[in-house]
Amino acid sequence: MNFSIIVPLFNEELNISDLVDEIMFNVKSLGFNFELILVNDASTDNTNEIINYLLNKYKTNIKAIKNPINLGQSFSLIEGIKNSQYDIIITLDGDGQNNPKDIPILLNKYISEKNIFLVGGIRKKRKDNNIKMISSKIANKVRAFILKDNCKDTGCSLKVFDKKTFLLFPKFKGVHRFLPALFKGYGKKTFFIDVDHRPRIHGFSKYGTLSRLFYGIIDLIRVYYIIKNYKKNL
Repeated sequence: MNFSIIVPLFNEELNISDLVDEIMFNVKSLGFNFELILVNDASTDNTNEIINYLLNKYKTNIKAIKNPINLGQSFSLIEGIKNSQYDIIITLDGDGQNNPKDIPILLNKYISEKNIFLVGGIRKKRKDNNIKMISSKIANKVRAFILKDNCKDTGCSLKVFDKKTFLLFPKFKGVHRFLPALFKGYGKKTFFIDVDHRPRIHGFSKYGTLSRLFYGIIDLIRVYYIIKNYKKNL
């Protein structure tokens, strides 16, 4: 079983080296062919230099993409997925809050049941500030009520999913937050597993609460009609 791991990066110079070491440690022992794709989203710090160091350190199983301008997390993931060579995609954040030790757990669930097209992580004990957690909790409840995606935590970036199905979805800035709803809306079975969530040690979140709320409402409406139109045209 072969898989591609996609990690979007924007100004994560102090996180990426340890994260890549953890990823390699946790997946190499699985005995599968894999690739790790680091997508540098036009970082302005030393992220690019650290990526070059890692490319030289590991030499195989790793490659990099550098966006010419800052595209955001969703379009960075899209770039990585479009340039991946395998049909199983694994995504996680570049800030180190997703724990790579959970990758084998989600992957084993995904490959053990052939009718599952997405396995998503649910952050059991989030290590974010109170404002972020409260706003996220409210957003999750509203989204789940409207889209019926049966996912308590769609914001967890640690996911395993089918590349071919993903490429069917319309692409927009916030698509990474609505993958459970889109997979379910396209008639694909999903499953969710509790995963570890770690505090951010270095750097800071790139997303403001108000801007995320504003764009989240727009994307919620967008996804509702994407699914509605898809079912209408079946």
